[in-house]
Amino acid sequence: MARNVVGGLIQCKNPLNDEGATVPEIAQAALEKHIPMIEEAAKKGVQILCLQEIFNGPYFCPSQDAKWCDIAEEIPNGPTCQVMSELAKKHSMVIIVPIYERIEVAGVYYNSAAVFDADGSFLGTYRKNHIPHTNGFWEKFFFKPGNLGYPVFKTAYGTIGIYICYDRHFPEGARLLGLHGAEIVFNPSATVAGLSEYLWKLEQPAHAVANGYFLGAINRIGNEPPWNIGEFYGQSYFVDPRGQFLAEASRDKDEIVIATMDLELIEEVRRTWQFYRDRRPDTYGDMVKQLP
Repeated sequence: MARNVVGGLIQCKNPLNDEGATVPEIAQAALEKHIPMIEEAAKKGVQILCLQEIFNGPYFCPSQDAKWCDIAEEIPNGPTCQVMSELAKKHSMVIIVPIYERIEVAGVYYNSAAVFDADGSFLGTYRKNHIPHTNGFWEKFFFKPGNLGYPVFKTAYGTIGIYICYDRHFPEGARLLGLHGAEIVFNPSATVAGLSEYLWKLEQPAHAVANGYFLGAINRIGNEPPWNIGEFYGQSYFVDPRGQFLAEASRDKDEIVIATMDLELIEEVRRTWQFYRDRRPDTYGDMVKQLP
């Protein structure tokens, strides 16, 4: 018997950036743009919806300007999370909300994703574990590496995991999400044309195959002045546990990507590809040793 779940991904261009608007104005404009798209996703039957990385702001990490800390808010009690909790309850929809998270310790921030269940209740947080720091991506200036491991969240419609952007280059966490029981893994991202575009449709379908789960990858679109580090190339998509594409967005348009996923396919695939049975963790000790 099928166990169908309708997943959705929102990719879009932020309406404001760092040219004249204040940080609160930028965040509010992004939130207001997403709300009608969330409502549209609900009308189309989406049951689990994921937004893009730090959805309520531009990708500000090409700068090293501490003013962007003003976008950060507490999870789950910040104003953006409260709005999302209400929308989740209104539409009986699970919503994954990637935002810049502040905690009670002054000056400590994470690149995080909050998860709200279909009744609006808060299920927990994933904090991005792998933080890049290279030309145009000065993330260590803004984000502390995650300290919550690789949790999964048992929602009303299925068990989900989250991996954020640069995390996708590391197969270790992708495997742990599967071992922890994830049926669908979401990867909200902000990635620009260049080397990463070649990898965009390579790594994540490979994670889906290697771990026998569905995967939804989200990217934003367009250029974001004044930094203009490159084109965010969209192409958000869903793949199944065989790595086959179920739905894919354009390169340059605001879109809601929707796919129906039969979670029973996971069992079928894993009966053929017995990667979990044939693992040899007793031989992997060197993987957890820090190289000199």
